[in-house]
Amino acid sequence: MDQATTLLQPTTISALTYLVIGHVTADLTPTGIRLGGTAAFSGLTAQALGLRTGIITACAPELNTLRIKSLLLFTKISTQSTTFENISDGTQRVQYLYHLAERLTVEDIPRFDPAPDIIHLGPVANEVDWKIIHNFPNSMKCLTPQGWMRSRNSENQVHYQHWDNFELALSHSDVAVISLDDVLKDEALIAEMASAIPVFAVTENYRGARVYWNNDVRFFKAPEVKYVDDTGAGDIFATAFFYRYFFTKDPWEAGRFAVTLASNSVTRKHLDSIPSAEEIAHAKIQLIG
Repeated sequence: MDQATTLLQPTTISALTYLVIGHVTADLTPTGIRLGGTAAFSGLTAQALGLRTGIITACAPELNTLRIKSLLLFTKISTQSTTFENISDGTQRVQYLYHLAERLTVEDIPRFDPAPDIIHLGPVANEVDWKIIHNFPNSMKCLTPQGWMRSRNSENQVHYQHWDNFELALSHSDVAVISLDDVLKDEALIAEMASAIPVFAVTENYRGARVYWNNDVRFFKAPEVKYVDDTGAGDIFATAFFYRYFFTKDPWEAGRFAVTLASNSVTRKHLDSIPSAEEIAHAKIQLIG
């Protein structure tokens, strides 16, 4: 790890339950720059779930990371932060990626003793080396691969790219979550991915999510809610899923739990969508019959 480019925060790195690795982002909005990215949404969700949580990321020093300050273990200092803008006409969303912070590599990851219980690689712009999971052989290895399936054109517009050697990354992991849109609704590709990893979940926006496990698949319908903003909902789903699966070892229960919390999250905006203690307690109650 290059100490010249990496800022060590005064936070202990022992006895973590949940470690998320990926870029926090500067999200351009009509009202200014907001902190975003899987690392931010998932880190705050894991903390809300009561887990000892840490984030390893890369960004420019001027990005306002106050909301996640207590979670930041290492920040690889970059000249610029990964910067996104989403432009919607009400029916279609176009995403732009203007800047990219430093890539996170195996060499950037410190040694943890003991290792975190859950490792979550959460790339947003192909910035995380998936081989980092080899650093944590005894942890539950979780992926949200959307960032490995993103590229940008000469006008900075984000578009889909095929995830090369996805079978290799998935086969060395325990759980992965994607959205239907991440793979352009390619059901053949979804089937290939699901067969490469023990547990696999696919979110389907307001409809809910499906979970693949043990040569079976089940769909979990989302409850009807008053929609406000779905930014970060996929990250909240993923973290809730990883959490519930880790503690119950039941993918079906994890799917039900995660759909419930992700559905609640779209009733609020941006980082205010992080689950509340009341929502978490209610989601743990499973109605039978």
